[in-house]
Amino acid sequence: MPGFDVGGSEDEAMGPAPKVLVTGATGLLGRAVYKEFQNSGWLVIGTGYRRARPRLLRCDLTDEDAIRGLLQEYKPDVIVHCAAERRPDIVERHTEAAVNLNVHATSTLAKEAAACGAFFLYISTDYVFDGRNPPYGEDDSPNPLNVYGRSKLEGERETLRHCPGAVVLRVPVLFGEVESVSESAVTSLWLKVQEATESCTLDHCQQRFPTDTRDVAAVCRKLSERARQDPSIRGIFHFSAKEQMTKYEMAIAIAQAFNLPSNHLIPLTEQLAASTLRPINSQLNCSRLELLNLSVEPRPFTAAITDCLWPFTPDKRWRQTVFH
Repeated sequence: MPGFDVGGSEDEAMGPAPKVLVTGATGLLGRAVYKEFQNSGWLVIGTGYRRARPRLLRCDLTDEDAIRGLLQEYKPDVIVHCAAERRPDIVERHTEAAVNLNVHATSTLAKEAAACGAFFLYISTDYVFDGRNPPYGEDDSPNPLNVYGRSKLEGERETLRHCPGAVVLRVPVLFGEVESVSESAVTSLWLKVQEATESCTLDHCQQRFPTDTRDVAAVCRKLSERARQDPSIRGIFHFSAKEQMTKYEMAIAIAQAFNLPSNHLIPLTEQLAASTLRPINSQLNCSRLELLNLSVEPRPFTAAITDCLWPFTPDKRWRQTVFH
């Protein structure tokens, strides 16, 4: 069937493999989620839009009829909704398009998931908090500082209003296997690290918890598997890596991991007036996941970022040119 990618064989004794629909399967997190479920024997249907490619379905998630048709045709057991406009500065400039995807499409998916009995998992963000009083538990009052945070909070509310059995998973800044280093705010620091000929200032105020998409994907799978057996798995959960770092500290760690100079990197310890406000420290308390044994041990930052950036080293590019 077009658009279907079978992640595992069906075992007659076990019955058919469960089926998951991953929205935004062409994106940074969606690719990792797609791979995680596929490697665990699920039947995986992935959707994309601008970057749709073979084995993925092209679907405009802002088209209600398209969503309805998709779910009626494929009848997924689980929907993991990764698709979002997640760049805060873009959301500020193109608010209507971002709200259509982050809020209205989420609302439609939640309604249709409830109608077809699918478990719905919505990916949200630590930016629903203002960052003034961390760490934040699942029941703490959100107070987003920017349009992106407000749009994701509204998506959470639509999710739980239309699909009370759904799970909202809040995560912090993500990095992972990227198609270009600019795809993540974390991997984009590679460009600053490599500009060793001129000094470069980097924020050293905002505290971040950079988290590997592979770890988030594993949590999505564990939540989905448990929720299919236990209807009490519902509501809001938090997942985050534990290492607290500013952008400056991330860049220093990247330079050290690749044995590159870092004396051109200069910490900026004053908050500049920015067009888009961001929380100073939106650390997430992840104890609910941990108590239910649904968390994973986050990969150490240095090892994980090395995995992501190694393909962009000159040595790796040279090898690709010579041997491939």
